[in-house]
Amino acid sequence: MVGTSRFVFQSDTFRIVIRLCLPVLMATCMAQVVFAQQRVLTWSQAQDRFRANNPLLLAGKVTIDESRADEITANLRPNPNLNLTWDQFTLFRGNPYRPIAQSYLIESLDYLHEREHKRELRRASAQKATAISVSAQSDLERSLVFDLRDAFVRVLLAKAVRQMAQENLDYYDQEIEISKNRLKAGDISEADFQRVDLQRVQFESDLTTAEVNLRTSKIDLLALLRDPVPVDQFDVSETFDFKEPVIALDELRKAAINNRPDLKEAEESLEKARTDHRLAISNGSADPTFGVILSHQPDPLNTYLGVSVSVPLRIFDRNQGEKARTLLDIQRNEKLVDASELTALHDVDSAYASLESTLKLLRPYKARYLKEAQSVRSSVSFAYLHGGASLLDFLDAQKSYRDTELNYLNLVGAYFSAANQLNFAVGSQVVQ
Repeated sequence: MVGTSRFVFQSDTFRIVIRLCLPVLMATCMAQVVFAQQRVLTWSQAQDRFRANNPLLLAGKVTIDESRADEITANLRPNPNLNLTWDQFTLFRGNPYRPIAQSYLIESLDYLHEREHKRELRRASAQKATAISVSAQSDLERSLVFDLRDAFVRVLLAKAVRQMAQENLDYYDQEIEISKNRLKAGDISEADFQRVDLQRVQFESDLTTAEVNLRTSKIDLLALLRDPVPVDQFDVSETFDFKEPVIALDELRKAAINNRPDLKEAEESLEKARTDHRLAISNGSADPTFGVILSHQPDPLNTYLGVSVSVPLRIFDRNQGEKARTLLDIQRNEKLVDASELTALHDVDSAYASLESTLKLLRPYKARYLKEAQSVRSSVSFAYLHGGASLLDFLDAQKSYRDTELNYLNLVGAYFSAANQLNFAVGSQVVQ
């Protein structure tokens, strides 16, 4: 009986331990799963994931493969023609029981010979079309990466604003706690404390708005990445601060002329138009068809071989319409190249001016205004808590620091947007 009671006691103790430890173990496992699913992307990783998942980019790659398949078709030679003729059946004369005794077989083979390099020009035109598809794909990627970078920057800005709002709220809570102690000591009135406490609503509102903006920005970025990860488990990681870029406008203009995929597409379209014009001239020439005929006649025994040449007479149709059309297409594409070059240079000048104007505002903020606002807030707060400053001065210093820091973060976001616009205008990443 004693042994049985001890066993029952040990079993009950084991069950109690299991019941107490099981929730802890389950919570630990769930935390490990959530941590494992947490996804933090850098800008480089976001680009890689975007290129791998975006359906428009994937569809563009298929278009390039289709153009390469057209090159195979354009390079094919004409097929030869084989003709078989069974002739001279005797149905109504001669031996009616042997209608095919005098019949014979005629074999002929003919082949169209293309002159004036028609096949080579078709292949060259198809290759130009593939080059245009490649440039169009690069230009599509340039536009989509611009949108991706804009969404990425908005997430970074929202994170920075949220962190600033949280820090300001924490700092102000400390000020409220000190003011509460002063109220208890009788250093300030109840009305002054309430005015200090009411100011906390603004900092709470800033934090709530920042959290909503951060979540919305993450949703937009995830939509571009086509990533099914939950918003709460997604984040980005990059330094949100500006560096003084070392770039010259002349170099940027040259880089845009060399790198812009839309300008390359226009130039390649012009080259294709010239190739198509040469092909139209070539198609206006006559192509002969050479043939060989072989026959064997049984009676009298006779085997013969013949050759033939067929040449179309290009009297009325000499492909005049295509020659005129392709010549006009060359002139049209020449004007489009000039327009694309002017557009590229205009985009660079405009983006560079926007970047310079943003930097002019950022430099004094980083060098002087942020430090001054922080110094004023600290000095006025210290003076107010020791009775050396009015409540109005204290609240004004808090608001001034909050506005200065928020303006600085917005200017950094504007700098990244201007840098993104400049990279888009140049066609390559010239500013980080």
